[in-house]
Amino acid sequence: MVRIIRIRFRKVRIMNIIKHRKIWYAISGLLVVASIFSIFFFGLNLGIDFTGGSLLEIEYLNDRPENFVIKEKISPLDLGNISLQPTGDNGLLIRSKDLSEEEHQLLLQALGNPVSKHLETGFPSEITETRFDSIGPVIGKELAQKSWVAMALVLAMIIFYIAFAFRKVSAGLSKTGRGVSSFKYGLMAVVALIHDVAIPTGIFAILGKYFGAEIDILFITALLTILGFSVHDTIVVFDRVRENLRKGIGENFENTVGLSVNQTIARSINTSLTVFLVLLALFFFGGETTKYFSLALIVGIIAGTYSSIFLASPLLVTIYKLQERKSGKRK
Repeated sequence: MVRIIRIRFRKVRIMNIIKHRKIWYAISGLLVVASIFSIFFFGLNLGIDFTGGSLLEIEYLNDRPENFVIKEKISPLDLGNISLQPTGDNGLLIRSKDLSEEEHQLLLQALGNPVSKHLETGFPSEITETRFDSIGPVIGKELAQKSWVAMALVLAMIIFYIAFAFRKVSAGLSKTGRGVSSFKYGLMAVVALIHDVAIPTGIFAILGKYFGAEIDILFITALLTILGFSVHDTIVVFDRVRENLRKGIGENFENTVGLSVNQTIARSINTSLTVFLVLLALFFFGGETTKYFSLALIVGIIAGTYSSIFLASPLLVTIYKLQERKSGKRK
């Protein structure tokens, strides 16, 4: 008796996810529109990886001076426009034009008595250099172009891969009259991926405006990781839909998709939760360098888990119903 009640409860829960898909579409639509608005309104705070320039990170052994004191020290060097961003208790990020090694050393001397992060001496020092990156503007522009090309290629390959993997489902449509073409599986997966990438990008546009978060190579790496994680989660659900269609499980296509979501939802949430906890630890204890990288992954994985359950799968049902109406069928 308990088992029957449990099954019935699951069935109600399944149908509610698919039945109320317009609510999930509205939530996703609002988040994506808000993200796009923030991207265009605030813009993206591009790091030196894409704009070119130098990034110096130092750590003061004692109290960090005020920004105006630091600017007074380095103004005689005539290094152009320099951005100062405090980090942690005693850290400082300095962004400037592309510096030569001579200018780099002069800047360190102006800031204090530097000591290499790989060298320990018995003498007291004012600062420790923890990071120095310098990229020319031409290389930065090339990296930006290659990053967008990489994203576009990943999305295209995902469509073709899913279309190929689900080709047998399309072949069986004429016999069963159920389901959608394999290409539409790939297309819905990409719609979900755009959702998963847009949301962290929009959040970083806001963080860049108010907290100095940068769009750099680590952020692009995070987006590519999100794409891989999210499409894997979506394919797990789609694959269960494919198997259930083959077995003829479910009264109709909508019910089959709902059953498939129910069979995979626990796995999706548990997997994402495991990764989320690791990333949360990295965010709080991993240091300044990986802070925003882990934050991008956290936001993207939450969005990806949501989209695989509440967006990609319900979209299959919506597409199916649209094609049903177009062909004049009534189930």
